[in-house]
Amino acid sequence: MRSGYRSDGPRRQQGNDRYREEPRDPRDTAPELPEDALPHRLDPDVRSELTTLPKSLADVVAKHLVAAGELLEEDPERAYQHAVYARRKASRIGAVREASGLAAYSVGKWQEGLSDLRAARRMNGRNTYLAVIADCERGLGRPERALEVAHGPEAADLDVADRIELRIVASGARRDMGDIHAALVELQVPELKERRARPWVARLFYAYADALLELGRESEAREYFSRASAVDREGGTDADERLAALEGVEIVDSDDDVVWTDAEDPYFEEEAESEAPSVPSMSTEEADAGDVRGHEDGPAPRDREN
Repeated sequence: MRSGYRSDGPRRQQGNDRYREEPRDPRDTAPELPEDALPHRLDPDVRSELTTLPKSLADVVAKHLVAAGELLEEDPERAYQHAVYARRKASRIGAVREASGLAAYSVGKWQEGLSDLRAARRMNGRNTYLAVIADCERGLGRPERALEVAHGPEAADLDVADRIELRIVASGARRDMGDIHAALVELQVPELKERRARPWVARLFYAYADALLELGRESEAREYFSRASAVDREGGTDADERLAALEGVEIVDSDDDVVWTDAEDPYFEEEAESEAPSVPSMSTEEADAGDVRGHEDGPAPRDREN
């Protein structure tokens, strides 16, 4: 062995090896941005948080945050990719961690979503996403922790919409634990008397109806599914379908309206069309007594507590 070298020490690179680049982490590759993902479309409050970054980097992060927000509902996986890229570029910005946490939650990455949203809370002190944090605990199979979040002191300071969302998650956690009676109690809040058309109202009525139905209280469940349908202007629940199933009818799309028909009579529409010309003088009262009735609110997607 030559003096000055140890056989177990590091080897010097030979030839042109020193010029070889390390393989690039695939996560460093930016996902393709939509054309309308422009920095000025970002929420002003979030934009102000990015001012601590160099302007060029702030613009890049802003574009990917805009893309993540726009794609969250229609393509959660792509939204997640944009949010993760933004997090890799600016992980110390609270708004960025919020966005990546929500995106991870939307694709079922519970632990990642939980970590990001907790980090965001430490950075900005906001409790806006306590319901999502609690639901991540449910996703990880920890309903007891979800209840700790739902009944913690921070919950008292939430606005009504966030507080109701947290109650819905707490109800779901009780159901995870097999206590459907307690799940119903979690939802027995003064807002059950609300009549205004707001998304959280529809979701509260829907969750309450679902718990009632599981307890076998079908008549009351029908009432609250009906209430959910009446106030669900944004299509946040499938209250129409649930109500139709209880009524024994099916929903048929008809232009901008929803028509309910007798689910047990497959020839209903044909008979209605063939009979219509023979009764041109049918009165309004007689028509209203028929089997078809309009329904203003359309069907909609999922609900968190299920």
